[in-house]
Amino acid sequence: MNKRVIVLDNVAQEGLDLLDQAEGIEYEVITGLKGDELKSALANFDGAICRSGVKISPESLQGNTRLRAIVRAGVGTDNIDKPSATAQGIIVMNTPTGNTVSTAEHAFALMLALSRNLAAAHQSLVEGRWDRKKYMGAQLADKTLGVVGMGRIGQEVAKRAIAFGMRVIGYDPFLSSERAAELGIRLVEKVDDMLPEIDYLTVHTPLTPDTKDLIGIPQLEIIKPGARLINCARGGIYNEEALVEGLKSGKLGGVALDVYADEPCTESPLFNMPNVLCTPHLGASTEEAQTQVAVEAVELLVKFLQEGEIRHSVNTAPIDPKTLASLRGYLDVAHRLGRLIDQWHRGKIKSCTLRYRGGVAGSNTNLLTSSFCAGLTESALENVNIVNAQVLLEQRGIKIVTESSPETGTFKSSITAEIETDLGLFTAGGTLFGNNLPRLILLDEHRLEAYLDGILLIFAHDDIPGIIGSVGSIFGKHHVNIAQMSVGRAEPGSKAVGVLNLDGEPSADAISEIESHEHIHSVAVVQLPAAGVLPDWL
Repeated sequence: MNKRVIVLDNVAQEGLDLLDQAEGIEYEVITGLKGDELKSALANFDGAICRSGVKISPESLQGNTRLRAIVRAGVGTDNIDKPSATAQGIIVMNTPTGNTVSTAEHAFALMLALSRNLAAAHQSLVEGRWDRKKYMGAQLADKTLGVVGMGRIGQEVAKRAIAFGMRVIGYDPFLSSERAAELGIRLVEKVDDMLPEIDYLTVHTPLTPDTKDLIGIPQLEIIKPGARLINCARGGIYNEEALVEGLKSGKLGGVALDVYADEPCTESPLFNMPNVLCTPHLGASTEEAQTQVAVEAVELLVKFLQEGEIRHSVNTAPIDPKTLASLRGYLDVAHRLGRLIDQWHRGKIKSCTLRYRGGVAGSNTNLLTSSFCAGLTESALENVNIVNAQVLLEQRGIKIVTESSPETGTFKSSITAEIETDLGLFTAGGTLFGNNLPRLILLDEHRLEAYLDGILLIFAHDDIPGIIGSVGSIFGKHHVNIAQMSVGRAEPGSKAVGVLNLDGEPSADAISEIESHEHIHSVAVVQLPAAGVLPDWL
């Protein structure tokens, strides 16, 4: 029986030609669907291809027992309700490579046009004026470009900037120093570190809690006067009110935007300001990009329907129910260890070694490694799960090594993760009590036992009397309740580490007071999922 595919938005003809040629596949193009019409249509197809026009909501998928995959011809999947798709067993895939060059070129076009006042100069001629002196520009050569987000698009922008004779400073929490050296860029630890140096700033990162308002009023205090800002990534990364203030004060030399906090956007105070260039989300709007994403979307869906191959999934992984049932607990442990180390380690990550010991060593450790990588990256990267996390790390030059030993130690099974950064090694180990109780059993050389959920405070300290009491007193003064406590030390009187499970997030004042204790050397607040809460793909 042929597999049926519905194409919900207009896609390039080259993609439809591939569907015509696909053996065992029949398709229909039905655009403009919504509400009950969309729900009814999706119930009659095995696969769907869409762009950003259609909105696939939970109601669209409710009760659907036939649809197996949705492929977005493009990168962003905000128009597809992924939790609902996952709950229905529907795989969601995107096409992350097709837009790369077009988006990079658009960012660079905005940078050039902003520097040479092209839009304003053209408009002056339209209005009958010849204002050569008014539109004095700036060249890119010998200027410094800051790039936030060194994935595919960020790296393409960096290559073009270097070709134009620019110096490039980059920030990416997962780009290795070696890969940065290959690209010819200088890495910084924090975005704020580059701001006093850059003449131009471009962002190529998802919109997350960490990147929202990445440039706001506080950053205007430290950014180099006259800096020009470009955004072809996601609206909201730059605070638009701060951009207005920066332009009015003269602190910013120019702003070029292709994306906005609310889209479609037809009214903004920025639109009528000098030294501003705005376009209506055109980054991927080239014939080549639309052809590439259409072809890639069709290839992904056909491969899945014909052979079961899954690539570029953003919501799930190819795990059969039996494997999932047997590994769910340790997949959760691995994911939580990744989340912990992401918030605990310092410095730029160079490599990661995962060691599996005991019974878990005989399981599918590839899935466990991917689960750890998903936890490590999900706060900084978009649409991360156990299908793509390891690839995203390796693209950034981070080496992933695994070791397995069937010999048991203190526990029947354990997972240890060791992260090497430019500031040293960071090690964390975990195990599973019962079927679903993750526990932290190792931090660096310190053995302990702590709950691996909720809000944790990790503090390294001298092993002397009174430290734990001091921390408890500080939290008592600041009304922070300690639910559990664990302390590990290598030997009496040496260095030690404490892990506290807290009922609420401590204030900045409480943390500052703990950090000021003369015998406490480092403090980190780690936020993990609550007990029993699993990622969507589990």
